[in-house]
Order: sequence, then C-alpha cells, then structure tokens
Amino acid sequence: MNLPELTAEERAIYEWQMWLPGFGEAAQRKLKGASVLISRVGGLGGNVAYQLAAAGVGRLVLAHAGKVLPGDLNRQLLQTHARLGLPRMEHIVQRLRELNPRLEVTAVEENVSDANAAALVAQADVVVDAAPLFEERLALNRAAVAAHKPMVECAVYAFEAHVTTFLPDRTGCLQCLVPEIPPDWKRQFPVLGAVSGVAGGLGAVEVVKLLTGLGEPLAGMRLVMDLGTMEFRRLKLARRADCPVCGDAK
Repeated sequence: MNLPELTAEERAIYEWQMWLPGFGEAAQRKLKGASVLISRVGGLGGNVAYQLAAAGVGRLVLAHAGKVLPGDLNRQLLQTHARLGLPRMEHIVQRLRELNPRLEVTAVEENVSDANAAALVAQADVVVDAAPLFEERLALNRAAVAAHKPMVECAVYAFEAHVTTFLPDRTGCLQCLVPEIPPDWKRQFPVLGAVSGVAGGLGAVEVVKLLTGLGEPLAGMRLVMDLGTMEFRRLKLARRADCPVCGDAK
C-alpha cells in the first residue's frame, strides 16, 4: 500500500510521538493514510475524535444526529454554550479542523442503524462504537463483522468505563457480549464527564495501535475501570459458538 508522505510541518507537529520506540515516520504515515469511523461524537466519541485528530489520522467519518442540548455540556468538549439548540455536527467538524486543519472529515448527520451501517463501515479501516443505545451498537457490530473490520468498543456509566477491541475472525464480537438488549436500558444515564474523557482517550490509543501495528490491543479482553475506587480489571471475553453474528451458527 502506498502511504502518503509527511510534510515538514507534519514532521514538526508529530515529532514527540514519532520518538516512541518503533513509531517513527512509518507509523505516522500509516495514521495519515487511515480512515476511522466513529459512531456518535458526544462525550465519549468526541474525545476519541479529538485525540485521533491530534494524533494525525488522515480521515474521520463521523455519524451523529441531533442538536446540542444543555445536558450535553458536562462532557461534550467539542460543543459550547453558543451552540445550544443548533445541529451538533457543524461545530464538531469546525473544532476538529481548528486542531488539525489537514484533517479530512466526512460528516454524516445520522445515527447508525441497519439502514446505513454497511455504507459507513465500508469507508473506514477501523470502527469505533461510542453510541448510547444498544440498537446502534449492535447494528454497527453486525456491519463491522460482515466487512471484516476491527471495532473498538467504548462505554461509560456513572464512574465506570469499559473499553475492548473486537478483531475479525480472531475474537468474539459485541453480540457475544450482549446477546440481548437490556429491556430497561435508556439513552440517558448518569455519567461524570471526565469518565468519558478517560474512556475516549483509551479508545483512541486502541485505534492508534490497530492502525500502526504497535503495542497490544485489547483483543479478546475487556478493560473494566471503576474510577470511583480506581480499580482496573482485565476480563477475558469468550467467543460464543452460537453467536448469530460471528459464531458457527452464522
């Protein structure tokens, strides 16, 4: 694959991360040539997007509908009070390009569904799930598995943060972890904004590792963090043979 060359400006901007052992220009060029899909760009996905823009990922495909609400502002750092009542996506793109004017952004003012998931996933090398509803998460998971694309899964609730990575044909998938949608789950739930920042930052690190081939992603492992007690656990995720999405039953 022919990777884009770095400009002198980019070498200066990304100098510190290119000092990482094994990183160098080769990894930075991989980031520049990569495309990442993020489902929902709120408190969680917005942090992923901001960190990936800062890291020099070349293209972000962002899917998020709706307008900015007062309750968004405790965690959605790509928004401002001046944007209340206005569509989210316009300002998201503006803030990301202020940070990285070289960034290419494909903005889709829709939430992920079975109707659009395949077309969105087809545009990306890596998929990031940061949606609040399981219907969206599972639709994205089905499309990612069908397209053999890796998916980084990020979730938060109250003081808890969860991050994992699903790799095609190597690990289970989200459907293995969540075989049925919890009947009492709602889009609105308690969360501290800083917890979204922690999970989003870790999700961005997972994406960088997948794109560059450096480090060890959380493949088949779920990192569970209780930031109220600062307890961190790594839990093994089993691949279900009867999973209708990735198992033998498919």
